Parts: sequence; structure tokens; C-alpha cells
Amino acid sequence: MNPVMRLGPDERAAALARLGSEEFDLVVIGGGVTGAGCALDAASRGLRTALVEMDDFASGTSSRSTKLIHGGLRYLEQLNFGLVKEALTERALMLTELSPHLVHPVPFLYPLRGWGWERPYVGAGILLYDILGAGNRNTPRHRHYSRSRALELAPALREDALTGAVQYYDAQVDDARHTAVLARTAAHHGAELVTHTRATGLARDGDRVVGVHITDRTDGRELTVRTKCVINATGPWTDEVQEMGGKVEVRVRPSKGVHFLVPRERLDLHTGLILRTEKSVLFTVPWGAHWIIGTTDSDWEEPVGEVVGTRADIDYLLDHLNPMLVEPLDYSDIVGVFAGLRPLLAAAEGSSAELSREHVVIESAPGLVTVGGGKYTTYRVMAEDAVDEAVKGLDRAVPSSPTKHLPLLGAVGYEAARRDRERLAAAHGIHVDWIDHLLARQGDLVEEVLALIDERPDLGAPLEGAPLYLRAEVVYAASHEGARDVDDVLSRRTRARIQVADRGAAAAEPVAELIGEVLGWDHARRELEIARYRALVEADLAAEKALSDAQAAQARRLATS
Repeated sequence: MNPVMRLGPDERAAALARLGSEEFDLVVIGGGVTGAGCALDAASRGLRTALVEMDDFASGTSSRSTKLIHGGLRYLEQLNFGLVKEALTERALMLTELSPHLVHPVPFLYPLRGWGWERPYVGAGILLYDILGAGNRNTPRHRHYSRSRALELAPALREDALTGAVQYYDAQVDDARHTAVLARTAAHHGAELVTHTRATGLARDGDRVVGVHITDRTDGRELTVRTKCVINATGPWTDEVQEMGGKVEVRVRPSKGVHFLVPRERLDLHTGLILRTEKSVLFTVPWGAHWIIGTTDSDWEEPVGEVVGTRADIDYLLDHLNPMLVEPLDYSDIVGVFAGLRPLLAAAEGSSAELSREHVVIESAPGLVTVGGGKYTTYRVMAEDAVDEAVKGLDRAVPSSPTKHLPLLGAVGYEAARRDRERLAAAHGIHVDWIDHLLARQGDLVEEVLALIDERPDLGAPLEGAPLYLRAEVVYAASHEGARDVDDVLSRRTRARIQVADRGAAAAEPVAELIGEVLGWDHARRELEIARYRALVEADLAAEKALSDAQAAQARRLATS
């Protein structure tokens, strides 16, 4: 195996050169969790693989989820047992083998609000949830609680808001970090990955797709990548890429999900919460120093690249959670808001596509395979199915997918590194709490970050404006993890954009200084990148005051124009 692949500026330049001069077995369009999963699946089978992404890894839906790896308790009520079992199997793989450094168990309390039928009904559903995951036992079993015991676990809840509760376990993840590690793992196995590069069209030989026209957004350079097959893994942009192929077999119906974050100390809870709403469920998820509260479910009819949360969305969440709380939340408690689009799929008019409720893989045109739908949790299965379909057009036998037992970078030595945490802290002169923080983000690659601190002790200090992170993590984001601008660092390699009250505006300047050294920026470029990021923050804040999606999208456009 090659040394662990860095995704720095030199590696990006080399990858672009290869994209313009070599032929690939497979090119993936889209750098979200499914696209990165496709790249890893294909590369690990020995296929010559490339991936292009118009922005950053996980810059769309894959950084804007509820941060859960779960089976989907609500799907049991829809009798979709197959989807739940598949997702719980994937949850177990991630917890134990694929990414134990990134995915961790998390408890949820389901408050019961009535007497009589509700406890046996809810209890039976959660029991079935446990049973479906029983072959992969990796989380504690559910437990029933009286009202008094439930209030001990959740003192923030009003006494009259529940009659008792059931607690069960799922798992959580930093979705953007997981996707970035997944992408880097694909590069480690030989895939060529290039972000900030837009696919502008498809090359053809007769009816067959044989290449992808791309434009490097950093310098405007145009290339054509030759390939035997293309996988369209673009989520909300699925229609756009299908139209390049000439035939739309499935159409995306974007559904907006909005979340907000409040500080952990604001809610006196020792467990997550799950509440039923008239549309779906509402989660309160413990996430580091914060609670994530969401989500909404509404149609989005504005451009897919402009999705934002509105005041109406936030009011909806507050209106459903606050009646449960002793001390209701208000806008002053909120430190971050994020919105994403679920790319729900439906057959296009006149299409012969047969869609499963889980996900769809279909040949949109000869040489163009489209994958869509599904859940973050089942990304690996989606990727395997997409690559299985893509290799049907190759002129040779291809091995089956090995990804079911292929750990992501950082996983293999994670437990050993955890046991060594005290020695690591002493050896590198930083507090053991920072070692724990880095282990949960890097796993056994923690030594790469610590090596930067050894070279430059100033990098061992917290990041100005976002003190949940070390300055070394910012440098590492650009030198090893493919970050290309301030937004990549503050929105996805770290999550400062949703974790600090000013949305990372104060951190923009030190981040630009640190990554500018890696990326070769002069003073003018640094100032431009700081201004661009702060304009994004202003756009978010303006949109969050709007009462409708149209007003929010317009406010965002005005703030960034």
C-alpha cells in the first residue's frame, strides 16, 4: 500500500494533470458522501478512478445532516423493515470496523405523553428496532423509565410534558469530517480527487458517454477527462447532470431540512431527545459543546445551491420543542443555523424507471450511471450498487466490493492510540483533552497533526475566534485534507461556522494567514478570501431573518453579490 495520501496543493495539481492526460475506468461527479463512497469502492476494486467536485467535499447535503448514523426509527411505522435493517447493519460496521474513531453511540429519550396504549405501542417499535440490529450488537438495549426517572435524565423537561419515557441508542458523526476522511481514503487507494472543479458537460462517442468536460474554478482551465463510465452522484444536482446525458430518468424533489445549535449548558439534559411532530420527528442531539435541534421538512423551489434556513423554519423548531421545556429557548440562545436538501427522487414523466424506496441506481444514458435517494447511513451500500452497475460496461472482470471490511483512514490503530493518550500528550506538550479531541477527528493519524506542532509550537494554541480547534488543524486541513479556502476550513474541516456566535467571522483572518502559507497566497489574496467568507456569514444572517424561502434566497444573493 502507498503511504497515506495527502490532499495538498501539489497533489491537486498532479491529479489535475493526470485527469487531462490519462483515461479512467470510472469518473465520479460529486464529492458528497455517496460520491466519495463510489470513489473508494471503485479504487479499492483496482479501477482507475477519478472524482470531480464543483465546490468542496461534503459542501452540499453531506455536511448538513442531523449528524446521525441510524436506522431511522420512523421508517418502522412505515413498515419499511428492509431499509431499517440495512441501515442498522451499516451503523454496526461504522461503529466497530469502518470508522470507530468518527462514529460513536448516542442515547435518545422518547418522552411518552399519554397513558395506556402509548407505552406498549412505542415500546414495541423500539424493541423491534433493537431486534433488527441484534445481529450486530454494538449499542445498549432500550430501557423503559417512569416519569421521575426520565426527569432525572432530562431535568430540562417540564414535569407535565411527559408521563414516562423510553430510552434507546443510535450513533452520531461529524458528517463533513467523515466525508472528508472517506475521500482521503479513496485517494489512499489510488483515486484521483479534485475539488473546486466543475463538470460542465459530457463527451460522447455516438450515443455513449466517454468523458467529462471540466473547468478548474481556481484558474478557469478547461479539460476533458476520458473515461469508460461516469457516475452521477450529485444529490440535489442530479437532474442537471442527467440533462447533460440527454435523458432524465429520475427527477429530484428537494426537501429542505433546517437545524439550529445552542450551547450544551443551555439545556440540562443527560441524553438526546426525540419528539414526534405532525410531519416527522424532532431531534435534540448532543454534539460536542452544543445541542443540534432539528429538523424541518418542506419543499424547496429556489435554486438548489442557495438553500438557507429562515425565521419561519427556526420558529417551527422552537414552537415544537419549547412546550416541553422548563426554560424555553429563544433566538438569543442560537449560535448557528444550517440548512440542507434531501434529494428525494421520483420517476420522471414518461420514464420506465422502477424506484426502490431506499435508493435508486439507473443507467441514465449509455456510459452514465445515476445514483440517488437513500440515507447518509447507507452511503456504502449505495456506492457498491452504483459501481456494480457501472462495471457492467467494462470489457473485463472486476472484483466485488471490499468496502464492507475496509476501514477508513485513522481507524485501524485508533484504540491503541486512545490507550496511549497520556504518553502522546506528554511527548508533544499539549493537554490530554486536546489529544482526545484530535483522536476523535483523526484517529491514528493524530501523529500527523502533532508533528506540525512539534515543528511549530505556536500551532498548538487554540484558533483565535474558534477556540474549539487548534491552529495546527487549520494548517493540516490545507496541507493534508484538501481545503482550498477559508470557507472549506471554517464550514467543513472545522465546524466553526455553526459553532460560534459570530459564525467564524473573527476566525477568518487567522485561518487565511495559516492556510495562505500552505496555498501560496499573497496579502491581496488573503484579504479577498477573508472578505468572501465574511460575506457568506452576512448572507446567512440576512437569510435567517426572512419569512419565506424566496425572501431568504434573495437576501442571500444580495449579500454575496
